[in-house]
Amino acid sequence: MKALLPVLFAGALLAGCSSANTPALEPIPGSITYGGQPRTKLSKSPVGSAVYNQFYNATGQRVEETYILQPDRSLKLVRREIGPDFPD
Repeated sequence: MKALLPVLFAGALLAGCSSANTPALEPIPGSITYGGQPRTKLSKSPVGSAVYNQFYNATGQRVEETYILQPDRSLKLVRREIGPDFPD
């Protein structure tokens, strides 16, 4: 019974780590995919490649985004971090 308790506890903790319930990130002004997919296709990059984008939003905060190149050559927004221009 003592050996089973840590396994059950770890399983309960890991159950909350699923990303299936998180909503997809929506593009914002400045995002590569804002207003639709870009017209040019990334034909030489391998599928699964990461594409990075950095810009400033309307409030002057620095926004860093990461996209993944999909098999149909579209870009999927997978990560966004918003922070001050100069961190403390």
